[in-house]
Amino acid sequence: MFLHAGFSCCLFRFTIMLSIYGTPLRLSGVMAVMTLLSAANTHAATAQMARSRYQTHRGKLVSSAKHQAKTEHVTVTGNSRASAMAHPAGQTTYSSERSSFGNQVGQSVADMVVTIPGVSFTQGNGPRDTVVSVRGSGDRQSYGLKNLQVLEDGFPMTQPDGTARADLIDPHAYEGVDVFEGPASTLYGNYAINGAINFRTRKGADIHGLEVGSDFGSFGMFNNYATLGLGNKHYDLMIFGSDVRGNGFIANSRYNTSTENVRLRVNLTSSDRLILKFVNNVTDAFLPVRLSLNQYRANPYQRGCYNAADAATGCATVNLLVNGRYGTKEAISPQAAGLGRFDRRTVVGLRWEHDFNARTIWRNQFTYDQRHIDQPTSPVAYVGPYNSYNASSDITNHARLAGKSLETFGGISFDYLDFGSQIYNIMPLGGATRGAMNSESYGHQWNLGARFQEDWHFAPNWHVVVGLGGTYSDIGATETLYSYSAMGQNQRYITANRFYFNLAPEGALIYTPSKKWTFHTRIGTAYGTPSSSNLFITPQGQYGNNTQLKSQTSVGIDLGADWHPSSNITMQATGFYEFYNNELVSQSAGVNTVGAYTFNAPASQHRGIVLGLEWKPLPAMLPGGRIKLSYTYDNQVYTNYTEVLSNSDLSRSFSRKGKYIPGVIPNFLNARFLYDQPDGVLEGLGGYAEVTWRDSYWLDNANRLKAPGYALLNLEVHYDPPARLGWAHRLHWYFEVQNVANQTYIAGATNVSDSLQANGQQATARTLMNSTGSIYAGSPRAYFGGMRIRF
Repeated sequence: MFLHAGFSCCLFRFTIMLSIYGTPLRLSGVMAVMTLLSAANTHAATAQMARSRYQTHRGKLVSSAKHQAKTEHVTVTGNSRASAMAHPAGQTTYSSERSSFGNQVGQSVADMVVTIPGVSFTQGNGPRDTVVSVRGSGDRQSYGLKNLQVLEDGFPMTQPDGTARADLIDPHAYEGVDVFEGPASTLYGNYAINGAINFRTRKGADIHGLEVGSDFGSFGMFNNYATLGLGNKHYDLMIFGSDVRGNGFIANSRYNTSTENVRLRVNLTSSDRLILKFVNNVTDAFLPVRLSLNQYRANPYQRGCYNAADAATGCATVNLLVNGRYGTKEAISPQAAGLGRFDRRTVVGLRWEHDFNARTIWRNQFTYDQRHIDQPTSPVAYVGPYNSYNASSDITNHARLAGKSLETFGGISFDYLDFGSQIYNIMPLGGATRGAMNSESYGHQWNLGARFQEDWHFAPNWHVVVGLGGTYSDIGATETLYSYSAMGQNQRYITANRFYFNLAPEGALIYTPSKKWTFHTRIGTAYGTPSSSNLFITPQGQYGNNTQLKSQTSVGIDLGADWHPSSNITMQATGFYEFYNNELVSQSAGVNTVGAYTFNAPASQHRGIVLGLEWKPLPAMLPGGRIKLSYTYDNQVYTNYTEVLSNSDLSRSFSRKGKYIPGVIPNFLNARFLYDQPDGVLEGLGGYAEVTWRDSYWLDNANRLKAPGYALLNLEVHYDPPARLGWAHRLHWYFEVQNVANQTYIAGATNVSDSLQANGQQATARTLMNSTGSIYAGSPRAYFGGMRIRF
């Protein structure tokens, strides 16, 4: 962005010193300074400059303006104009920039977040359905991003029921991602139990032309993509499109997904801006079924499994009703059944930003989000549209209190989800042939929220943050259940409606004694309401309104430090301790009931350490060498939870107090050893060796069965020709090898339910090893290459 004023004849280069948390950061750009004619003119020019639009990210302002003949150094101290939701003050924040993922194959969001401390990921249901977890937020899920609020360029990507998916993210379109860790409902509202994530697409002015690229590699993977970027001080346009396809490394995992992503900013006046956002994704993916631990060990990639009658050892099957209604079932492989996901997601958003004056900005935003699913992923197929609408308005004001800087943020929001969902039985005829309808539900969820935050720099090296947010939620749905027999069809109707009101206060203190150190501590709170699917079975195990169900809540304490002693080393470390109440879990309601019901586990505790390090160990001898390290220790235990297990004759209760929460990876580490040649004949040549380690973790509440851990080695080399090579400078090449040692490992595992044996004892690990529906294997050794050219 540019700072500008009248008289274009007086152009100067300048350097700005922007003060962020008391630390001066150097910014460069171009400005035209109005000729000083009088004291009044000076005041007018200063006011105009302050009102001019500029954007910052982590204190860096990047300009593509041409160098001018005359240079002047000016020092300016000011406040960031970004919304508090883009950079929440006091919140533990880690980021990944394009330099960390832009030189590689970039198949999914996993490639973007792998280097971020506190973030882990597992394989979801589909090639790009990565389950991203912040401090364990989604470790118990089989798909999507749960207990997080997800944004893209500030637009919401989480629907009102808390559902967000990573399918629509192609890393080639993005400049970076910011992860705000810890309870965050003060600013982000419902479902921000473990924080929020904001994905940032590339700026058109940075692209400055057309980029066309192609990735290719093992298992028939091809990704053809193009990015168009244009921009100046009046507008900025980015248009991205990609089509990726492959055969997959597991039987029945062939896929084809296309993505379009557009962001347009237009400066209507010096005080008004419009930002248009458009994302569209179509996912066409066949899907294997998840395995038991024994099946995984015997046949992780499901070879020789098409014909269930003479299948190889360890093959997984689904049992389908032969007539699609009742009676006899037939075991059939996922390939023969045609299981898969055939979904579309379309998001359109528009934001108007208005500067009332130099210190006050007003933002108004509307987003329409449609998720249309067709998912024959099991013996039944899930079909239906989920249409959501989100409107918000907020104001950010910079003022002075007792002579010190004060930033005030306040906003309101309303979102609404209208859905209609049908579930069909699948017949064993191939092509995911639908049989009779199993059930259907229609309903809504809306959330009305308000948020407020104050950030006061009450002393030169100190500032304090306080905030309060609240949400009123309305959830209602009607479900129709169908049953069939030789006598005909029966229907049953269930209606559920619940209202929730939640508050989330927060407070933080930040101390910056020098440019080398920043210390921060924060107390944050969060909440997440149930979804409509949790409301249809009562604690008695009967169909009805599960009226006792409460919102899950959390209170978290963060204590951390950032250390930057020189340009060669940066370290971030945070310890966290979080108290969870009424966490939503599923358990048995007793003997011979219609099914499990959703229950509030009274209390659990999550505690851990998050560490990030970037270090140039030999800046003189190896100026292009550096080490990047991220590590997370995540210890989560139940402190008050009694689980009911049932068999056909009896039920028993078992205390889970002191048991580790299943699905949570206790230790995970990513270490990259990078080198980029800065000069000489080999200038532009670089690469890295990466080690990723995931510890073993429990799969069940009783802590009897573990998913084994693993360590992977990945290698990458790339070449960006220097400018002196002329047209060749426009090319980028890369090649990488993933899982160099060709290890067999678990890429994703959902929780396994404990069971009650006939003797009234809990099932042993040997029995739980045969529990299906849990495990997806990770990729064997794979080779990828690619080329990108700029025009």
